[in-house]
Amino acid sequence: MGTDLRYRGAPIVLLFSLLYFFLLSTSSHAQQFKTIEFSQKDRILILSPHPDDEVIGTGGVIQKAIKAGARIKVVVFTNGDHNELAFIVYEKRLVFRKKEFLYLGKLRRGETLRATEFLGLKKENVIFLGYPDRGTMEIFTKYWGEVSPYKSLLTRISRVTCSECLSPGASYVGENILNDFKKILLDFQPTKIFVSDPIDTNPDHRALYLFLQIALWELNGKIEKPEVFSYPVHIWGWPKPRGYKPELEILPPKKLKDIEMDWYRIELSEEEIKKKYEAILLYKSQVKPYPIYLPTFARRSELFVKYPSIKLKRAENLVWQGFKSSPGKDYFEGENPQKKIVPALAYGSDKENLFIRVNLKRKIDKDLGIFVFLIGYKIKENFSQMPKLKLIIDMGGVRVKDKKHMLYIRNVNLKYENKKRTIVLKVPYSVLGYPDYILTSANSPVHLLPFKETAWRIIEWE
Repeated sequence: MGTDLRYRGAPIVLLFSLLYFFLLSTSSHAQQFKTIEFSQKDRILILSPHPDDEVIGTGGVIQKAIKAGARIKVVVFTNGDHNELAFIVYEKRLVFRKKEFLYLGKLRRGETLRATEFLGLKKENVIFLGYPDRGTMEIFTKYWGEVSPYKSLLTRISRVTCSECLSPGASYVGENILNDFKKILLDFQPTKIFVSDPIDTNPDHRALYLFLQIALWELNGKIEKPEVFSYPVHIWGWPKPRGYKPELEILPPKKLKDIEMDWYRIELSEEEIKKKYEAILLYKSQVKPYPIYLPTFARRSELFVKYPSIKLKRAENLVWQGFKSSPGKDYFEGENPQKKIVPALAYGSDKENLFIRVNLKRKIDKDLGIFVFLIGYKIKENFSQMPKLKLIIDMGGVRVKDKKHMLYIRNVNLKYENKKRTIVLKVPYSVLGYPDYILTSANSPVHLLPFKETAWRIIEWE
């Protein structure tokens, strides 16, 4: 007797069903994401580099936190007064005078108040700091201690001018920014903090993350440790496709998919997406010159990241810790693929020295400019007095700057490996001030690295 035709194809159907669900689970990003929940006990602190980033990156967070009954504070780092292209398009005229750039900052602060109020926040829950647009990374790396304050290129001022800002008249130096953040953290005692991403291509976005990290270390033991989530905004070629497409998700940039990080997201309802979109449109000075880009972020989800620390061991012998902090190809040590894989960027340590190994795309030449930042933090030490090093690698070897000053240090060494396609730096901990933590990043404006710049990462010791 022949097999019943109703069951002859059952194994095949079952096989294809299993294959379908396997492909669905592996192709989807859903399993990569953790969720963020809000409750009435939460105190949510949103840190925005410029007026508009708080809605672009966290417009959904604001709505969901309000619905949960959480308390919310929004802190805007700069006035966004350095965006001359946007101002020219918005005003339909060339802009040269100092007062006009200050007016742009005032205009953008007003847009933030209207947009956050539209989302449900009261005016008193928005704090402006008024530090220099496009200048805060310079301040973080150079302007500490007994120095003349940073002067903004376009506004040509060196202090906070807006009377409604937290510290009117504060000069543009690192100590004042750090003190503002410490005051906010002590007063508000946040349970969750949302801050711009340390891999963002805009320097103010990166600097805001760094100032926050120092402030949290300074207040360790004085406040409950909050959860910190960073939100990406400026990543080359992301997100795509551009434009208002509320049916789409915002997914991690493909360039970052292998980087060591934990991805989080929140899902937005149709009503929340629409409200976020309408809030974005209230930033008329920014939407007009970038009509496609800003609405791109009004989609079904918002994306957030946590970066784990790089943990090193101070051992007798050198121990390497490879990691992916930015797009970059690993390579095989030697021609035999069975040999050890060497990461594009790695850090190592022995008892007295920090080591940095970088794989180059091509050999060093006269156009080379590789920069490695090493900024240490030591518990119970004045951070303003700690070394803030910039290592400059070129045809002449390695040079070291501490803030704005060139140093003459013989025991910072550079050597080559892998037929001069790899550089290895050795930096004594004594040069770094024997820190408990190190903030580090590497970049190459001439693209000799497998990446243009890495995320700022934290090194700590096991």
